Amino acid sequence: MLRRLAMLFCALLLLMPSMAMAQTKDPIKLKVGMVAAVDMLALPIALERGFFEKHGLDVTIARPYATGVDALNALQAGETDMVQAGVPAIGAILRGMDLVFFGNFSGNATKLGSDATLAMIAGKDSGIVKGDLKTLKGKKIAASFGTINHLYILGLLEKAGLTPADVTLVNTPPPEMNVALLAKGVDAYACWDPVPVIGMKDVPGAIEVIRGGDVISYLGFNIALRPWLEKNGATIEKFVAAVSEADQWMRKNPKQAAAIGTRWIPGLKLDVAETAMEYNIQQVDRRISAHNYRALWKAQDTLQRLGVIKSVFDVNKHIEPKFILSVMKSHPELFSDLQPIPGDVAIKPGFVFKP
Repeated sequence: MLRRLAMLFCALLLLMPSMAMAQTKDPIKLKVGMVAAVDMLALPIALERGFFEKHGLDVTIARPYATGVDALNALQAGETDMVQAGVPAIGAILRGMDLVFFGNFSGNATKLGSDATLAMIAGKDSGIVKGDLKTLKGKKIAASFGTINHLYILGLLEKAGLTPADVTLVNTPPPEMNVALLAKGVDAYACWDPVPVIGMKDVPGAIEVIRGGDVISYLGFNIALRPWLEKNGATIEKFVAAVSEADQWMRKNPKQAAAIGTRWIPGLKLDVAETAMEYNIQQVDRRISAHNYRALWKAQDTLQRLGVIKSVFDVNKHIEPKFILSVMKSHPELFSDLQPIPGDVAIKPGFVFKP
């Protein structure tokens, strides 16, 4: 009897590895895209720290794109399954791309203004005075048209009581902005980090005209094409949980997060990354509230009013909060270090924004 039991036990031991293998699911493959900006770093952090793997994902990050426009073009071409972008998605939707926003990579669910990762840098002989936006009148200013830095300069001009006609806006990719400033091809530029931090270090006599200022509400969304999103809800929820964990790790470990950034953003030096990260963690908030709906609505309103776009879309049709709301409910600990979302702007599934 004992011998028979021993043989049965041995047989079970032999079966256990194969049973375990049968129960282990292969990780879900996912291709995601990011822009070469410090506020995009949750993606490589989630990859390097194992958060994607923890949530059952096998993620490949596409090369960092220069702007959100390039990232969205890659999404449309099938190079990625999802990307992180903001203002460029407005133009893409108006041109016919059926995009859905399902989380924030940067922004703020607790207040409207959030632009700490943006700054305007001017040359020393530009005649532009630090803190005096009225001195922008008549100047040549670089911005990447159709991106968040374009919206930021429009907001700065409005704050100064100026219009786009009062300046000359020059469409410039972020990697070329400091070169343009050094060559005096422009008097100033508006951009996201790390470009302004690099400018203050590398351009002799550079002036930080303004940093942030809550001039605009940051738009930084996780985005997918609707047909893909509708078929991959479980995958999206896993992704949102993983990057939310990466967000919290980044907020708690900014210097280590900055070091990871140097491996992913071409030419990014550690001291620049550490400075930029201190601004970045001020608006790392994956949650969605009514404020994020309003931010998207307000961005369209501003762009239409200034003649940049001719029409607008219903923000309710292009924001799907159910994935992040589910993660907020199932993993509240991932957001415990953030300010609570005020009750009057907290949302539930089925929320409808009314301007």
